[in-house]
Amino acid sequence: MPDPQRPTLLGCDFTSAPSRRKPITLAVGHTDRGRVLLERIEHFETLDAWGDRLKDAGAWVGGFDLPFGLPRELVVALGWPTDWTAYMAHFASLSRDDIRETFADFCSARPVGGKFAHRVTDGPAGSSPSMKWVNPPVAFMLHAGVPRLIAAGVTLPGLQTGDPARVALEAYPGLLARSVLGTTSYKSDEKAKQTPERLIARKTLIHALEGGQAPLLQATGLRLKLSHAQRDRLADDASGDALDAVLCLLQAAWAQQQHESGHPRYGLPAFDPLEGWIVTA
Repeated sequence: MPDPQRPTLLGCDFTSAPSRRKPITLAVGHTDRGRVLLERIEHFETLDAWGDRLKDAGAWVGGFDLPFGLPRELVVALGWPTDWTAYMAHFASLSRDDIRETFADFCSARPVGGKFAHRVTDGPAGSSPSMKWVNPPVAFMLHAGVPRLIAAGVTLPGLQTGDPARVALEAYPGLLARSVLGTTSYKSDEKAKQTPERLIARKTLIHALEGGQAPLLQATGLRLKLSHAQRDRLADDASGDALDAVLCLLQAAWAQQQHESGHPRYGLPAFDPLEGWIVTA
């Protein structure tokens, strides 16, 4: 049974356009003597349903696979406020067409090979620039997700002080997956690319997480604990959404361990308060 004195752990695989076919996926779990136990997987077919879930009472630490900020270079170049709360409110007021047009104009004035501005965290995390609006559309994920985190009144360490019992951190499942698989792909939303090789990669990754063999887990002594049914479900989900949510859950577990060890920002380093930082990067 979960310890009622410790926060629940959440891991969120996010999409900016959830639907029945492609919902937002939320892994819920807790830690027990170094094990990260997966309790259940929740799905949300609308942004509002997900936003309401964030407002639920109770203590949690969550890892969310969406960017929490934009590159300082971009914000300054556009003449937006250089305060995170203020520019995020401005960004939230824009339509997706506005964002696409504004960011495309910014990129068009830049040289080939350097079209996008990057956050500092993109380097160590290996993440896509948060201003990208295609492949993947992470700018739209920020636009859809962060205003709802703000509205839910949660704490975003280093960015927003809210309810100290509900803590949201920017996560990136690819960072943890690559530490085990390298560049081997383990998922695809395209049916034709849901190959036996990707199934083997998912099983390899799950095995490493359960054995505590990923470098992040080796450094902390954490390991994933699954039932047989949960293991099969994660392996059989060729989209990788459920597995990505669990990877974010493990990053949240690492952050919670850092907090319990006395780190004031859940393991986040000092970072630019305009840009945000990916936990464990």
